[in-house]
Amino acid sequence: MSRSIEDARRVLDAQPFSRLVQAEVMQYTAQVVELRVPVTEQIRQQHGFVHGGVVSYLADNALTFAGGMALGPGVVTSEYKINYVRPAVGDFLAARATAVHAGRTQAVCRCDVYAVSDGTEKLCAVAQGTIALMGARKTD
Repeated sequence: MSRSIEDARRVLDAQPFSRLVQAEVMQYTAQVVELRVPVTEQIRQQHGFVHGGVVSYLADNALTFAGGMALGPGVVTSEYKINYVRPAVGDFLAARATAVHAGRTQAVCRCDVYAVSDGTEKLCAVAQGTIALMGARKTD
């Protein structure tokens, strides 16, 4: 991933699923990456919340963009975990991710996902993941 918001937006737009859920890059700096998804009827589950898979997608992508900011272009998610802390209900979801630590070939990142309604944010998920630089050479 490149390091400008315009390039980050192009990368996101190249992902068909991201276009399907109308994801947007709102902020892309060394301090924080923010992605948003509007809450629409199509992404809700039977109880009216945003489907956990969409919340997870948003966290995963935000983690990877934060890792790309720290490591440079050509990164993938190596692993991540997510904790859902409350149902995602609101006007849109906002995922904010940062790199907690970046080495030469991988970065550990964290992400908080908020459901936003009428300007009020409620934390709905917390995720952490390892983002790996693709094509990194083995050193042993």
